[in-house]
Amino acid sequence: MTEKQFDILIIGGGLVGTSLLCALEPVIRANRLKVGLVESHDLDEPRDSPPSYDARASALSYGTRLIYDQLGIWQDLSDDATPILDIHVSDKGHFGQTHLNHQAENVPALGYVIENFRLGKVLLERLKGFRDQQLIEVLSPAEVTGMKPLPEARMAVEVAGREGRSEVLANLTILADGGRSPLLDKLKISRKQFDYQQHALVANVSLDRSHAGIAYERFAGEGPMALLPLKGTEAGDHRCGMVWTVPNRQINEYLALDDQAFLDQLQQLFGSRAGRFIRLGQRNSYPLILNVAREQVRPGLVVLGNAAHAMHPVAGQGYNLAIRDTMALVESIDHSLAAGKSPGELSQLLQYVERQKRDQNLTLDFCDNLVKLFARKETGVILARNLGLAGLNVSRRLKTRFARKAMGL
Repeated sequence: MTEKQFDILIIGGGLVGTSLLCALEPVIRANRLKVGLVESHDLDEPRDSPPSYDARASALSYGTRLIYDQLGIWQDLSDDATPILDIHVSDKGHFGQTHLNHQAENVPALGYVIENFRLGKVLLERLKGFRDQQLIEVLSPAEVTGMKPLPEARMAVEVAGREGRSEVLANLTILADGGRSPLLDKLKISRKQFDYQQHALVANVSLDRSHAGIAYERFAGEGPMALLPLKGTEAGDHRCGMVWTVPNRQINEYLALDDQAFLDQLQQLFGSRAGRFIRLGQRNSYPLILNVAREQVRPGLVVLGNAAHAMHPVAGQGYNLAIRDTMALVESIDHSLAAGKSPGELSQLLQYVERQKRDQNLTLDFCDNLVKLFARKETGVILARNLGLAGLNVSRRLKTRFARKAMGL
């Protein structure tokens, strides 16, 4: 078994892992760090782009756009990003509603929607550029088969790749391998979990009119429905990304409906405020489970992104929170190095977690409570939440605070 040594080892070359590398670039150069990345997929293998109509997308907050601007990434994303100019939040069949507008908040957009493939392609090109400049070493395709702590806040990571097995020693190991990370179990890091007994049903749909840059969060039926504005197609479709929260007992029924029957059901529940739904793309679904690691740091170890906290998609906050965590972690690493300490020094990592705890707790609790609040059917609860939405809509101060939180500012 061969042996490799790194100052920092990143496990996971997805959106969070590659964003972390982009943020770390000046720190790596300034401190001549030796950095490695382990990714299970072959990064040099051509990736087929999804069908143009059905490409899945993510919502980036305005705060995330500013971060990507700072990292020099946004210039490569902006042409493919659809600005969210307005956000409408409403409770179907009731009087409560809130409208957020970018001009009122003095920003060019409240957020942006971009296809995951486009975002991933830009970040992957950056990663490959770092590799070609020998700024990092990429182990791909490769799997982590074991991890164990070592003295002096280091980790030993066993990696299996094309060239056989190797032991990687790192001063700081960062797990960014997603919400289903098997490595947390290997490290005996437990999770706080809550099963919402729901699935997210996702698909792209077309409207009979322009979406006008409006995003909708519509609480209808037994779960929220989100509609995000997307780039149109060459055929002129007014395309939107739909995320519909469906109870587990109904998911198979909705997936089995033919396209027109599904569109009819969607129209009935969503209403007509966005227009008429006229086209439906491929439907996919996944279970909704709140999943939060009970430990985010150990000596020489950080858990990041969905591996640290996978939340309900109701407000589109998960990825944006991960990017804010990423920037805070890079700042922590930079401080450790400036003080002559190891990047995996526990006291500094604990300070990083403490600084992020408020943001994480507020975001997690907001999304969790929002889902549970709008699922309740008691008359008093319905009245209270609609009074809350209506009150928010008429209070400039409260609306700005709410908008800034939604924008990640």
